[in-house]
Amino acid sequence: MNFMKRLIFILAIAMVALSANAADDTIIVRKDPRLDVLTAKQAASNKRISMQTVNGQYKGFRIQVVSTTNRDQAAKVKSDLLNKYPNEKAYIIFQSPYFKVRIGNFIKKEDADNFRKPMNKQFPQGVYVVEDAIEYTPPPEDETIAP
Repeated sequence: MNFMKRLIFILAIAMVALSANAADDTIIVRKDPRLDVLTAKQAASNKRISMQTVNGQYKGFRIQVVSTTNRDQAAKVKSDLLNKYPNEKAYIIFQSPYFKVRIGNFIKKEDADNFRKPMNKQFPQGVYVVEDAIEYTPPPEDETIAP
């Protein structure tokens, strides 16, 4: 029994000594700065991919100007839009039985809404911001990795 008490006492002292010794040890980690560049690139890539649809286009917004069953009316509205807004693209989308005329390729809803507001005077029946797959070319990324 005396031997058992000594063994427990020695083990207790050893554990205290080890835990005190472990608290004094310091670990220094040196990270390669290129890891930050790679992390930033991966984050940008993930963001870009999350904005894409299945067919490779981007999720965004367009302004729907008219929805009609008359193809000629839709073509005329598209022509008028292209004349009034030559820097924007206009689209006719057929969703049976309607021809929907939409304009613009906007990533942010706020940009589409700002573009829509002055159009309400020209199209009093209602102009709406709608979610759509848009044509968008992301800015080129810097492919170099800093040393």
